Amino acid sequence: MELSYILNELAEDRTAYFNAVAPPIMQTSNFASRTVAEMRHKLQNETESDFYTRGNNPTVRMLEQKIAALEGTEEAIAFGSGMGAVSAAVLSQVKAGDHVVCVKRPYTGANKLMRHLLPRFGVEVTMVDGREIQNFFQAAKENTTLFYLESPSSFTFELQDIEAITAFARERGISTVIDNSFASPLFQSPAAMGVDLVVHSATKYISGHGDVLGGIVCGSRERINRIFLSEYMTLGAVLSPHDAWLLVRGLRTLPIRMERVAQTTRQVVAFLQQRKEVAEVIWPFLPNHPQYQLARKQMRNNTGQFSIRLQADTLEQVETFCDSLQHFTMAASWGGYESLIFPVAASYTSGGFKPSLPFTFIRFYIGLEDAEYLMRDLEQAFQKMNQQPF
Repeated sequence: MELSYILNELAEDRTAYFNAVAPPIMQTSNFASRTVAEMRHKLQNETESDFYTRGNNPTVRMLEQKIAALEGTEEAIAFGSGMGAVSAAVLSQVKAGDHVVCVKRPYTGANKLMRHLLPRFGVEVTMVDGREIQNFFQAAKENTTLFYLESPSSFTFELQDIEAITAFARERGISTVIDNSFASPLFQSPAAMGVDLVVHSATKYISGHGDVLGGIVCGSRERINRIFLSEYMTLGAVLSPHDAWLLVRGLRTLPIRMERVAQTTRQVVAFLQQRKEVAEVIWPFLPNHPQYQLARKQMRNNTGQFSIRLQADTLEQVETFCDSLQHFTMAASWGGYESLIFPVAASYTSGGFKPSLPFTFIRFYIGLEDAEYLMRDLEQAFQKMNQQPF
């Protein structure tokens, strides 16, 4: 299926909506039935019927069909946030007494789900360094029902060998879930590598405008229908029609945005590699990265996230560098126009809390600005940091 067709025509019946070029927003919570028989049919076929927007809505369905086509899966289901999608995908695969194997440093919300929420309900979780596939194999038990992957992972960008892990999992009847937000549906296709459920924080690249929250789970029709009838309908973390419309709008420009982000990121990374103020650039698309070959094998292109370790001795130096940046916004999320930083130093508190990563660690997201514009900003921030006493 051609990319242009998916983004601009798939699931869009313009003749049904007055030949409108932009798709409509079906901003309704309820759908009427003309007869008892029609209502009965809708109730008996709620996965496919427009009955109540907590279940199906035409605008939301349009988004789901497009994302499923991009990921190469039979179905997709949309949620009100990325964590709504992650939680539903995970909960759909486990019950009390089961065991989950998860990558060691997943996204913060997924980490809390694994370490704190699932154990409350009798689900055991083992966290492993996913860079070595043997760690997954050795951690698996008789009651293991799920492998949770995030490739690359947040902040440290560690990869897992998706094909090898999913092949092992399928032989043993273990389900696999992966967070594919980093790569976007354009640059990595986990379902083609054997993953059962592919999750996205649509807030990021799919939206692309920093103005909407959303999440997507993609998979087989059987798995998605099970989620629809259980975790989706019951927990209610659904996506609104208006937000679905915004995400469809974001999809229109996804290819051109991703190409721009990829190109600018390569330029900024090359600049940072030459700076004496940077001790290390952590990015799987550098030839000296230990997982470079795996990144090239699994992903079709680089995206806009990487981290650096500043060559700094004090927290004050790191803060001076970050506070001096004028064109990088300091914020948690990513995927929009604005280039961002997230300094680990912000997690260091006066009460003595220290995260597992060093205070010199800074995550970058490169947006759609000109590369020279961003590099000049980094240059002046480095100069101000260098003026700080050691």
